[in-house]
Parts: sequence; structure tokens; C-alpha cells
Amino acid sequence: MRIGTFVLAGQYPGQSERDALERAVRSAVAADEAGLDTVWLGEHHFVPYGLCPSATTLAALLLGRTRRIGIGTAISVLSTTHPVALGEQTALLHMLSNGRFTLGVGRGGPWVDLEVFGGGAEALERDFPESLDLLLRWLREPRVAADGERYRFREVAVVPAPPTPPPVVVACTSPGTVRLAAHRGLPMLLGMHIGDDEKAEMVALWRTEASAAGHPRDLVDGAEHVAAGVAQVADTTGEAVDILRRALPRWLSHGLAAHRTLDGRPRRMRDALAYTELLCRLHPVGDPARCADRLSATAERTGITRFALLVEGSGDTATTERNVRRLAADVLPLLRRVDGGTAAQDAVSSRAARATG
Repeated sequence: MRIGTFVLAGQYPGQSERDALERAVRSAVAADEAGLDTVWLGEHHFVPYGLCPSATTLAALLLGRTRRIGIGTAISVLSTTHPVALGEQTALLHMLSNGRFTLGVGRGGPWVDLEVFGGGAEALERDFPESLDLLLRWLREPRVAADGERYRFREVAVVPAPPTPPPVVVACTSPGTVRLAAHRGLPMLLGMHIGDDEKAEMVALWRTEASAAGHPRDLVDGAEHVAAGVAQVADTTGEAVDILRRALPRWLSHGLAAHRTLDGRPRRMRDALAYTELLCRLHPVGDPARCADRLSATAERTGITRFALLVEGSGDTATTERNVRRLAADVLPLLRRVDGGTAAQDAVSSRAARATG
């Protein structure tokens, strides 16, 4: 099982932008030092929900600050950037990091971003497949030309051209995007707002569509989908939930309310407290054994063994770093197979041993 962190650089009420960004950087360095698998970086514009407007820029910084951990974008918003520009940045990071960079892409939302960057509503729906295909060609071919509805240019050389294509994942929130990713053989990044059953349905649909598209069995069976979630590790589940209850609703209300839609119409946002309670139920929030149980249950139900876990739910830098270290030191050992037992059995055995003293 490959456990990574999900970094949004969220700005909590009363917190400076510098403090929020510094917390994001320090959490990534802590994840590298602790031995986690990947740091996944969110990208947002014009809202305190996430202060990183360029996930590839932050990825470049973190690749220089870390030594072994993978760095991925979750996601780079393809609807508001030129696919060739994103492809050039990806190739550069992939080559200079010796393969530590993964590009995650997605549509983004119906926000004012599309007006500011000039894509409009078409970039979100009609043009996304064209943008994705152009991006993939740029990452896989030595020379590329375009003759689509949105992008048209004469053939140019791909520079730099990586000797092996960088890994790409696609954020999927709808059956249409699942099919799009499956037809291209690209793994999915699934959001933290859905539970195991819905994730399992999306994986099943992806497998069916990928097989129908003619992809080989080893690609279909070996696709490394990623599940986003929230992680908060504490001595007791009650303590972990309390940490998030005190902080997450304030950040969610503050951040999500700042979104402005493309068409100017109000868009109903989730109730922040109810959403926090949902996240605590769905994800590894609790004592180490409970966290291991949750991750194991998701893996068993969905087949997904890669996780991107939001660790900055407290909003506090020291608490976030401690959370990262506990995830690595207290939860990861429970997820390893011991004497042929499953990860879930290891977690249950550990919990039973502690209960009996």
C-alpha cells in the first residue's frame, strides 16, 4: 500500500498566506523524511481554500527540497492552461527529478477562472478531450502538430523530450471522465467526497471501458488509481475527530464561499460541519488501528492501494507535521503484511493487543 499526503495549502481564518504556504512546504519535507510515498499538490485560483495557483511550480520547489519522495499534482487544471505549456513543464520536472514527478490533470470547476484565463465554458466540457490528447502526444512523441477545434499549429519539436513518458493520472468525478481516462489507459484520481462503494463503481466502470478500448490485461489489472482522503492520527478516535471538528469547518466555510461561478449565478456549497463529519467517517481519522482499518477496508472494497491523504486539517503547522510523522510511524507498520496476514488483520491484532494491555 502506498500512502502519500494531499496538500492544498489552505488558508484558515486569521492565518496569513505566508503561514499557510510555509505549512504546506514543511508538511511535504516531513513526508519525505518520514518515508511516505508521494506528496500530491492541489491547484486553485482566487480562493483561500487553496493558495497554490500552480501545482507544477510548487512541485518544482518541493522536488528541490526533498530527496526521495514522489511529487504529483492533484491536480493541474487543464481547462485553464495550454496543454503544450503544461507538457513542457512536466517533461522538465520528470527529467530533472529522475522520474519523481507525476502529472495529475483534471477539468476543474465552472468557476470565474475560465473567464480570467480565456477558456470559457467550452474549455471545461467540449475542449477537455482535445486538450488531454494534445498533452499526451506532447509527452510521448518527438514532434507534434495540432489541427483541432481549439488548438491549431504547425509541427514543432518537443524539447525537452523525456526518454520515457512521465506518468499521468486523471481526476474523475463523473462517468464521462471515467470513460475518457479508461479509453486512454490513464489511471484515475478519485475525490475525498465519495465513499468506498462509489469509488468501487468507478473502478469497475474504468476496467470495463479500458478493456473494451483494447488495452492489454496487464494495464487494466495493474492500473494504479489514487484515492484522495483525509487523515488525522491521534491517541484516540475522539481526539482525532475533535481536532478536525475545531478547524475544518472554519476553513471549508471560509474557502468554499469565496468561489465565484463563471455565469455569476450562486452555487450551493456543502454544509461545512456536515461535510467534516462525513470526512471523519469515510477516511482514516482516529487512533492508528482505526486509521489502518479504514485504509485496508477501502483497498479491499475498491482495489485501490495508493492514497493521497489531506494531513493539514488542523490548520496548525506543528500539528500537521506531527500528523505526518504519526501516519508513517504508527499507521504504516499496521498496513504491512505480517506472517501472511492481511493489512486489516494486522491492524485488528495490534488493536487487540493494546486493549489487553
